[in-house]
Amino acid sequence: MPILPRSAPGRGLSPIPLPFVCQSCQRSLRRFSVTSGRASATTTVTATAPPPSPSPSGYALLTSRRLISLAGPDAPKFLHGLITQSVVDEPGGGNGRHRHNTPVSSHTSLAAGAPGFYSGFLNATGRVLHDVFVYRDTLGINAGAADGETFVVEVDAAQVDTLARHIKRYKLRSKLTFRVLDEGEIAAWQVWDGSSISSSENSPLSHLKDSIILPDTRAPGMGYRVLRRGGANGLDVDLAQSDDNMYRVRRYLLGVAEGQAEIPREQALPLEANMDLMGGIDFRKGCYVGQELTIRTRHRGIVRKRILPCLLYPPNPSPPSPPKALEYKPYISDEGTHGEGSNKELSAEDIPSNLSIGRDGTKGRSAGTWLRGVGNIGLALCRLQIMTDVELPGETAVGAPFDPTRDEFVVKWGADEEGSGGQSVKIKAFVPDWMRERLQEGT
Repeated sequence: MPILPRSAPGRGLSPIPLPFVCQSCQRSLRRFSVTSGRASATTTVTATAPPPSPSPSGYALLTSRRLISLAGPDAPKFLHGLITQSVVDEPGGGNGRHRHNTPVSSHTSLAAGAPGFYSGFLNATGRVLHDVFVYRDTLGINAGAADGETFVVEVDAAQVDTLARHIKRYKLRSKLTFRVLDEGEIAAWQVWDGSSISSSENSPLSHLKDSIILPDTRAPGMGYRVLRRGGANGLDVDLAQSDDNMYRVRRYLLGVAEGQAEIPREQALPLEANMDLMGGIDFRKGCYVGQELTIRTRHRGIVRKRILPCLLYPPNPSPPSPPKALEYKPYISDEGTHGEGSNKELSAEDIPSNLSIGRDGTKGRSAGTWLRGVGNIGLALCRLQIMTDVELPGETAVGAPFDPTRDEFVVKWGADEEGSGGQSVKIKAFVPDWMRERLQEGT
């Protein structure tokens, strides 16, 4: 079902990432309050300094991503039955046609001749296992495979072995082979130049050899995905090299979640992770694992929660009103704040993940779940009717309509068993312009 915006208050948005740490380490390191002034038995950890303000152009080696090669006569059909996008043509299917209620171009599947696409692996109940990019292998990784029978799957680095086991589980007697590529064999890069990309033919990267160049159409301004031989040896492009941290900040400003630290494994629905809006789902293709709930949610259900970019700010800001624009800063700070809760060194990385978001000053239903961040920004799974001005068709809003000048929300952590002590920051969700437009296109 489509989601209709009520109005468009402040939408200030500018378009970016943190070093890779496995999920288990993240969970163990984040059971603390790094800036609490009171004595605590918890461990104090100094987080890596957040990156500076994002550059409008640059490129970065994606150390947070790994690659799996898959090849064989049954590889296209095998992938087609496991992921949410189309790999092969289907009689009466949606390839090359307009997809019903799909606000992103349909010509993104390998069957339509694209070099690759964004997609996902789901479990049997329709929850996201892995968000991936799938590429047509033009690098000759599997030299003995026939044309159109070899692919490269890009996945969260922390989940690469888990995905390999998932592929092995479903392989059975399929005529294909797969392996996890060494980090120095093929590398994944992100390149952005501040423009909206529509075709790799117009790409300033078209001169690159031994590379797969894929426009990243998840959101305008994301740029290009590039797979290149030679690992971390760099790209021959006239742009400043950055790092995975900067890419992560750019993603957050655009509201693009990536990896299972931001799309919780076996918990998030693909539509809650905006995979429908980012062109990751073909709603006209045949059966695949997790299809039933995905189709039912799209056509009969209502997506009440979505992952949105959020801004964190001090509990007692100056001036005392919610921020109007999503602007990145390395720390959660307010130059005019000197009261309780003010901290010039607190970063979103210091806030534990999966915290409940509540209305400031009141008790009641959770407004969402904090996921992950860097500096003063991050991503959260937000209840749309509570934290934003979007309206669900056929649904009656609970309580008064959302007022961006009045309604404030808070995240708290580190309190003792009696509920005293601990820390808190306020949080404001933003609906990016690209997301509003694609929601309207899906109406």
